[in-house]
Amino acid sequence: MSSAATPEVLWAQRSSKTEAAKNFIYLTISVPDVQPANLKLQLKPQGLTFSGHSDSLKRDYHVELEFYAEIDEKESKINHTAKNVEMVLRKKELKEEFWPRLLKDAKKVHFLKTDFDKWVDEDEQNEAPEDDLGGMGGMGGMPGMGDMSSMMGGGGDFGGIDFSKLGGGADAGDEEGEEEDDDDDDEMPELEDEEKEGEASSSKPKIEEL
Repeated sequence: MSSAATPEVLWAQRSSKTEAAKNFIYLTISVPDVQPANLKLQLKPQGLTFSGHSDSLKRDYHVELEFYAEIDEKESKINHTAKNVEMVLRKKELKEEFWPRLLKDAKKVHFLKTDFDKWVDEDEQNEAPEDDLGGMGGMGGMPGMGDMSSMMGGGGDFGGIDFSKLGGGADAGDEEGEEEDDDDDDEMPELEDEEKEGEASSSKPKIEEL
């Protein structure tokens, strides 16, 4: 792969001594338009190897990274998009402190850059927007979080509609009840009229007899 170019690699991180899900590395390999058949990504506890061919740039890319510390590849997430390969790499050791750097070797490399869109300072990470942690959803780790929140919102709307329907049903029932009462009231005079008619009819024969 001597003729292959080295892709730009962006990274940021979070750390936690108690919550494994908040103890991870954001890693993005910026190579666009790599078909799945042309992509090879090997993830290991100590590092990763990436190879890919960009159709739009018509170029091969290759990079090997050896991490500062171990990751848990089984708990890590990978999301391949048309723009890049995004990863959330779970740090194996729960630790409050940040890794001092991404790579084991302290030597600076030109292709590795800080992902300022995702980066927060170590002492401010607990105040980071939820989107920073929710970004894991895009990696396939928690795809339901954003959807669930929207569903919950939608559920609230549905609940409102149901409640209004239930309320409307109760009102409709009351109106029907009132109508029934009115019908009963209307029937009473009819009964009285029938009784009067009965009395009148019973008095008619007496008149005829006379």
